[in-house]
Amino acid sequence: MTLPMLEDYFPDWKEREALAEAMIPIIGSLYRRNVVCYCYGRALHNCSVMQLMKTHRYVRQVAHNELSEFESFAMLDTLSKLDLGPSHIDIGKLTARYMADSKSEGISLSEFVENECAEIIGRHVPPIESPQDVVLYGFGRIGRLLARLLIEKTGGGQQLRLRAIVTRKEGDDDLHKRAALFRRDSVHGAFLGTLRIDDENQCIIANGNVIRLIHSDAPENVDYEAHGISNAIVIDNTGVWRDLDGLGRHLDSKGASRVILTAPAKAGVLNIVSGVNSSDISQDERVLGAASCTTNAIVPVLRAMHDRFGIDHGHIETVHAYTNDQNLIDNFHKKNRRGRAAPLNLVITETGASKAVVDFLPELKGRLTSNAIRVPTPNVSLAIFNLALHTDTTRDEVNEFLRHAALHSSLQRQLDFTESEEVVSSDFVGNRHAVIVDGGASIVDGNRVVLYGWYDNEFGYACQVVRVVQKWAGINYPLIPKDVADIGF
Repeated sequence: MTLPMLEDYFPDWKEREALAEAMIPIIGSLYRRNVVCYCYGRALHNCSVMQLMKTHRYVRQVAHNELSEFESFAMLDTLSKLDLGPSHIDIGKLTARYMADSKSEGISLSEFVENECAEIIGRHVPPIESPQDVVLYGFGRIGRLLARLLIEKTGGGQQLRLRAIVTRKEGDDDLHKRAALFRRDSVHGAFLGTLRIDDENQCIIANGNVIRLIHSDAPENVDYEAHGISNAIVIDNTGVWRDLDGLGRHLDSKGASRVILTAPAKAGVLNIVSGVNSSDISQDERVLGAASCTTNAIVPVLRAMHDRFGIDHGHIETVHAYTNDQNLIDNFHKKNRRGRAAPLNLVITETGASKAVVDFLPELKGRLTSNAIRVPTPNVSLAIFNLALHTDTTRDEVNEFLRHAALHSSLQRQLDFTESEEVVSSDFVGNRHAVIVDGGASIVDGNRVVLYGWYDNEFGYACQVVRVVQKWAGINYPLIPKDVADIGF
């Protein structure tokens, strides 16, 4: 598409807006058939018109191509006319490929799409044999975001199904209080959907999903089978138990088959960072850890940088939003400095991030140090990577490598990239990636590199946890197009 004349900007925008509006029912119809549409790794279902248009704008800015709603609508429209089976289709990459291939090969759009989607046309194999029951043990900051994600990803009801939430009973109005906290969030906004409360059956009904509230003080005392729940994956987001014995208590309850911890698990429990060591997940494992939000943020960057440039040594400083582990006002705390008022102070504290990295990148053992500063913001944190590489490089080379990794590598769902020099932390609330590399802030001098990586330590982390659960449940979709490009690692 050629750049319009100045007087044509508004008509052009209105045309693209109309196309984005027309995309929504097509995307929704495909989604209910378990055909999930993406645009350069960004999910398109449940998006508004403006969100769809902003996604296209992002692609033009970061992928450096001319993808617009004119091209992607034609692609979606063509896809909607085919008998597609369950799959994940990146219409952005598919369209970009067609725009390149059609010029040289002269094939029609319908021919191109049929060729690319040949393996899924008429192939109606569900992504999993039967729906997987999921239980949230705990309903705090991460638990409520996990609930939002699980409800959003219900699709046609054949994947993960959130069946219950387990909490301690805090009062007679517990159900209504929990539902109110789920409905509205001071950081992440309102729940996108409808919510009903069934007092008689102690259920929250969210977008048609019936979620039972179960009260218990001990994991082993819950009888999930009594509520019609079986073979459940329990997501423990309390952080109370972190070792194999403690987490294993969940497996003593009727109806629970596996448990994953939303925190760094201790020795004896395998920690998984989605996209990095997901291949280590075995269906025979009964207990897993999802590591920490910081580990999920820094490991993808270190993995990419080490495999491309080699890391000799480095220091990672995390500038972390305060958490409810800290005090609102000065009071006793068992850890140094954390007793001081979180909303009023910068608080130097420790982090186990550099030690945790060794579980995923053992070749970096002894090469990294780390520390943390808690700051008076409620969400979105920043990791600062001060690295000495094996080879000299340039700022342009590093940024181009990370930009390409964010768009085309196997770390596409974990790594995001921005070139803007005007962004601040609140701009990344709700970002679904584990980390967003701030290319505008990168510093390179010979083999010395300083990188800045933003991360939504709540929602971005919750997305990583759900990806691990999907993998563990055996959910498997054919990917269209198939080309996860090799970026050199």
